[in-house]
Amino acid sequence: MKLGIMQPYFMPYIGYFQLIKAVDKYVVYDDVNYIKGGWVSRNNILVNGEKKMFTIILKGASCNKLFNEVYIGDDFKKLMKTLYFNYSRSLYFEPTMALMENIISYPNKQFALFIANSIQEILNYLAIDTDIIISSTLSKNNELKGKNKVLNICQLLGADSYYNAIGGEILYDKKDFKNYGITLNFIDTQVKEYPQLSSSFVPYLSIIDVLMNNSKEEVNLLLDSYNLK
Repeated sequence: MKLGIMQPYFMPYIGYFQLIKAVDKYVVYDDVNYIKGGWVSRNNILVNGEKKMFTIILKGASCNKLFNEVYIGDDFKKLMKTLYFNYSRSLYFEPTMALMENIISYPNKQFALFIANSIQEILNYLAIDTDIIISSTLSKNNELKGKNKVLNICQLLGADSYYNAIGGEILYDKKDFKNYGITLNFIDTQVKEYPQLSSSFVPYLSIIDVLMNNSKEEVNLLLDSYNLK
């Protein structure tokens, strides 16, 4: 069984969804400390054809709190207005905006659960059947940290392969996982150009941009565009 684990991010770049599609089960890491100043609540889209960052408002965000102690404090009006004015000419504007409406209207504003639902909405839209699991629902050893906690989750769920984003190469050693009978793999995203509302292609934008400009079939092809290391 192939497993992935990642902290919750709002509408992250395509690499995270490549990881989610590549595995059988994906754990939303909600019971670890919130990451301040990272990409948790922000990403980039195209505004007037140029890369521009958007940020959503969170309540109670602090590195002293767990992800599941942080709440959405945004009404999303600014983001949706920005998407309307900058993506209305995109080929898949209407289905993507309908998808976004479903995502932002989710009633539970606890950040990790809100993100887990957003992931599930996108997977349903793309007909991807990865199981989404919330970390805090697992009977794991919460005294463990880092790699040891990940290995504990792998053992609990019966994983024989663990998948991580390419940045994890500096954190994890394949030998450590092999000692537990687990193969460690890294998803290395390959940049594939697709039509955008810009003069030249801008990579690594939020998944929102990918969805706006590609059919479901084309998105799935882009999600399969990576090297496994």
